[in-house]
Amino acid sequence: MAALINKNELHREIERSLGLVPGWARQMPDTALDGFWAMLRDFALAETKIPNKYKELIGLGVAGATRCRYCALYHTEGARLHGATDEEIAEASAMAGLTMMGSTYLNAAMVDCETFEKELASIVAYAKSHRPQPSIRQPAGIERGRH
Repeated sequence: MAALINKNELHREIERSLGLVPGWARQMPDTALDGFWAMLRDFALAETKIPNKYKELIGLGVAGATRCRYCALYHTEGARLHGATDEEIAEASAMAGLTMMGSTYLNAAMVDCETFEKELASIVAYAKSHRPQPSIRQPAGIERGRH
């Protein structure tokens, strides 16, 4: 009986947060739903270090990679709820596709990981050394190098 009361409490909490208890949540085994809801509530839906719009765009990229239409729809609508534009959604989808293409090639070609790491470190060092420096604005009337 305690499990039924906990399940009912859990369903009430989900309904307060989402407006209803989705059918898939009702079908999920009680022991799985408790942990799943806790992660969804405390991480995915909560304000964390990563803004929710970005979490949803990441989720959309993963949904594309895993080819999950449910997750793609969920994260597209979540991204829109958090202010993502159609252009940002399209870019996230394209980025996921590019990443999958690169991953597929690197793994299928069996590129040596150690060599890849060394080359990447060199690329990162080059990018850092060629990064545009922020300009320092001088107040009007003050010349550089003169005090």
